Amino acid sequence: MELNGVDLYYGQFQALCQVSLPVQEYHITALIGPSGCGKSTLLRSLNRMNDLIPGCRVSGSIRLDNADIYSRSMDVCELRKRVGMVFQRPNPFPLTIRENVEFGLRVAGVHDRAVLARTVEESLRGAWLWDQVADQLDHSALDLPLDQQQRLCVARLLAVKPEVILMDEPCSALDPIATARIEELMLKLKEKYTIIIVTHNMQQAARISDKSGYMLLGEMIEFGETPQIFTNPRDKRTQDYISGRYG
Repeated sequence: MELNGVDLYYGQFQALCQVSLPVQEYHITALIGPSGCGKSTLLRSLNRMNDLIPGCRVSGSIRLDNADIYSRSMDVCELRKRVGMVFQRPNPFPLTIRENVEFGLRVAGVHDRAVLARTVEESLRGAWLWDQVADQLDHSALDLPLDQQQRLCVARLLAVKPEVILMDEPCSALDPIATARIEELMLKLKEKYTIIIVTHNMQQAARISDKSGYMLLGEMIEFGETPQIFTNPRDKRTQDYISGRYG
């Protein structure tokens, strides 16, 4: 994906200001910055989740495989299949584990039992969850521990074969051990998927991301290789945030 000169408004309020960002395939890109700086707004703009907010308008260019995702010809449902999202708190449906993973396929009209069964196993294996739940597929997803619920949400996303995975603070509701499991999963997933993550945890961004972007008041202040951002930032505002003097 590539963003060029993106402005986003909620009514009269400008939430994003001329944001440009290259997103490299099979990399983890982290968006960091203080609360209210536009990180989650930017993330939601990448699969047009902001379309659901009255008064929201976007200008500039956001392209996926060189196609403008805000063009009239873009099928938004297809876009959200290709660019899926995992939210802050795990949000499994009040269904069984199996039904959660099958959900997207059934909505798309897939009812072949063999295809569904194969996809359920492949997706749960992809989310490193199969070994824990293989004998519980018909149990309620809501009975799983939080970290397994979050991995189930990832499996539900993998079932529809996305190209890009958006993660909005996916570990904020988890304890350190569960966070480590999700981070390990992300590092494995980037072998097949492009991942963009919003995080308030700078240590997390430093541990798992390849590229990082620091945002402030809706602007992309600095973007680059994660080691450079954290050890030798070019902008004083980035240095102040990284060092804890601001934010």
